[in-house]
Parts: sequence; structure tokens; C-alpha cells
Amino acid sequence: MSLFDLSMTEIHTRLKNRDLTSTDLVEESFKRIKEVEKEVQAFLLIDEESARNKAKQIDEEIKQSEELGILAGLPAGVKDNIVTEGVTTTCASKILANYQPIYSATVYKKILAEQSIMVGKTNMDEFAMGSSTEHSAFHPTYNPWQLDHVPGGSSGGSAAAVAAGEVYYALGSDTGGSIRQPASFTGTVGLKPTYGLVSRFGLVAFASSLDQIGPITKNVEDAAYVLQAIAGYDPYDSTSANVQIPNYLSDLTGEIKGLKMGVPKEYMGEGIEPKVKEKILAAIKVFEGLGATWEEVTLPHTEYAVATYYILAPSEASSNLARYDGVRYGVRADSAENLIEMYKKTRSEGFGSEVKRRIMLGTYALSSGYYDAYYLKAQKVRTLIKQDFEKVFEKYDLILGPTVPTTAFKIGEKISDPLTMYINDVLTVPVNLAGLPAISIPAGLVDGLPVGLQLIGKHFDESTILKAAYAFEQHTEHHKLKAQVRRG
Repeated sequence: MSLFDLSMTEIHTRLKNRDLTSTDLVEESFKRIKEVEKEVQAFLLIDEESARNKAKQIDEEIKQSEELGILAGLPAGVKDNIVTEGVTTTCASKILANYQPIYSATVYKKILAEQSIMVGKTNMDEFAMGSSTEHSAFHPTYNPWQLDHVPGGSSGGSAAAVAAGEVYYALGSDTGGSIRQPASFTGTVGLKPTYGLVSRFGLVAFASSLDQIGPITKNVEDAAYVLQAIAGYDPYDSTSANVQIPNYLSDLTGEIKGLKMGVPKEYMGEGIEPKVKEKILAAIKVFEGLGATWEEVTLPHTEYAVATYYILAPSEASSNLARYDGVRYGVRADSAENLIEMYKKTRSEGFGSEVKRRIMLGTYALSSGYYDAYYLKAQKVRTLIKQDFEKVFEKYDLILGPTVPTTAFKIGEKISDPLTMYINDVLTVPVNLAGLPAISIPAGLVDGLPVGLQLIGKHFDESTILKAAYAFEQHTEHHKLKAQVRRG
């Protein structure tokens, strides 16, 4: 049995009793990385020396104090768009291949303050633009359940590292589903918090009004622990919400009798794989057995969500990525004869095809003569999508449905068809457009591949999401199913 099979509570107890050390946990991580990383390729960088030194430091701190951080000793993966002082942060892009930040993201500081240990930076789609982690400039990541399938994206490296047992938990970012979709594909738990609950300071921006950092874990309790550590107001982030942070763990009682759930007809209709739909219907019966009630509801503007997202997100990206020009930091193209040529060559050589595609889409949508027709109209539809959710939440506590319409697809199957890839996000992007919290939890297997169940909650009501997800988890065995790191 792996040490990572222990619950966080069990690990805390063993650390306090000196039956276990942080060094033991870190060595467990590196042992597993050596066993499977060559095939899974979840990491872009592994920092063994620093991780071992940090583990020794934490072991000394534990000896001298009875107070433990809530993430004490736990090895973590950190998505490579979260800046880490002195440790290369590339966003899986050639244009930042040599970039070493001079500061750390707030979330990274917070997990370190809770005595967690980063063992490496995880792979991703370049600048978080993608749904398969095939758009990394360095290498793809493979799904530990079946290695010829994608792990999802853009946080595919973080999800694969957790699913393969290489780390205890990982941090990802979610702009349109980039935590929840890979969690669904890899049989892990992925939590996208309410926009503003977790600081974005130090998260390399893709679409600033949509991006949100969150955890990918083995189970719901672990997600609650990590959220407890990283949530909270940050004066360095102008979008950070100054709200009271509840005790998320205290709500994990397993009791959800009387909970009212809405199931959108748009989330269970055309395009949902029949076997996936069967798993979601089975999950609804589990909730019924636990005393929750549900009714069919409607989110009428769902059909416009993907189109809206793929106007707004690229528009923000075209602005955010303008800073990568070879002047201040990152890679600079050689042999340019003047400044304009240096801009062109640097960006042409440094950005991958998907990033270029989205920059062009966004620049077009923001250009003179098209701003009103595309960007402004998309913002109006975004408001309608938000109002759809608000109307449902007047009567219901949660919204339930599949995370993704299908299970993981094969490597290379959709990479040449970006429109088909974009449609994969149809059930996740509405949450980001509305700024809501949502979680993806395992709901079983279809043909040996995991299915994700998505629970969507009211703004800043992560407690209800976690409570319902935990109750479901305790009455099923889906979260105990393990990836075997085998070829399909």
C-alpha cells in the first residue's frame, strides 16, 4: 500500500506521533515518479533537491512544535502557469522556456506556509489554451488509465500526476473547465472555486475575468483541506473577494437530507454519450437515496456558452499575451534587424499554433468595426447565462450533470479539429462565465475510462458543493478505483 492511500487525517496523526516523516512522504513521491513518469509524462520539471531539503526542514519544525500545517508533509504538483520564485515557470511555451520568476504566487506561498512540499511543475496546454495537454510546447501528457488517451486539459499534467499517484495533490487553473475536465478524464476530484475566492496573484494570465486556481485531489475531503489552505482575500489581487472563509471540513458530515438539486435538460440532451448519461442518472438515484430531491430545470442560454466563451477568452488572451515580445523577459529571437522584426520573429517562433489561433481570434473580435458585433454582444450573452443560473438558484441548492459529454478521447484524435475540441467544454464554460463554483467527482467507469459528475453551486457556497460531493463519495466506490498506468 502506498503512503498516499492514507487520508490527510491519518497522515497528520502519524506525523504528530513521529510514526511518519515528511521525508518519507517525499521519498514515496519520487519512488512513484521513477516508476511511471516516463510513460505518463505529467511533469515539466522535477525539483528533487529542493523538495528533500524542504522535507527535512519541515521534519525539524514538527519536532519542535505540536502545531502542524493542514497540508504538512504533503508532496504537491504545481501547474506551470503558477509562478514559483527561482524555479522555472514556462506555461509550457517556448517563449518562456528560460523564465525564472523573482516572486511567488500567493497560492504557492500559502501551501508552503501550511508545510506542503512542491516536488515539481506539471505539464499543461501552452498558456492554458487547450483541452488535452497535447498543446504543450515540450511534450504531451498521457492518461494513466489508458496511455493512448489524453488526460484532458489544460491542467492535464496536474490531474495525471494525482491519478498516477505521483503526488498527494496538485494545483491547477480553470478558465473554461481546465480543472474539472481533466479531473473527469482521470478519475480525480477537481474543484473550481468561486471567482475571487482564491487569489490569482502570480497566476500567468490567460483570460483574467475567467481564470481561477483550484485543487485536484484523490477525494473530496482532500479537496476541502487544500481549499481551506488557499482560499482567502489577497490585497495583491484586485479581483480578490474579501469574504469570510468557513470551515469547509466541518460540513463533510455525509448528511444531505432535504437538499434540492436541479438537473438542466440542456446538460442531459443531445451530444451526451449514452453511457455517460447512464452514469449520471445512476448518480441521481444515489442522491435520492440520501434524501436529496431533484427536478429538471432549464438553462436556456447554454447553447450560446461555447461561442460566447471563445469570443471573450481569446479577446482577453490577445491583450494579456501582448507582453510577450522579447523585450522584457522570456526568449528573444536572434538576428532581427529592427524592433518590429524582433517582435514578429519572437512571437512567431515562441508561440504554438493554438496560442496563435486564439490571439488572432481575440484581436479580430476587438478590432474596430467588429467590437460591437462580437465582443460586446458576447458580454451581453454572458450576463444572460449568469441570470439563468441565478434564476435556478432561487429554488435549488445545487445543479447536477455530467462534467464532460464523453470519456477521454485518444491522443491525436481531435488535435487537428479545434472546433470539435472546443465543443468538449460545453458543460464547463458556463460556470466560468457566471463566476460560480463547481466540482467534478468520479461517477464510475465506461469502457475502462472514468466519468465525471459535476456539481455547481451558488457564489461562495463551496461548503454545499463539498458536502454533497462527500456524501455521494461515501456511498459509492468510484473514488477508490485506481489507474493502473497501462496501455489501452
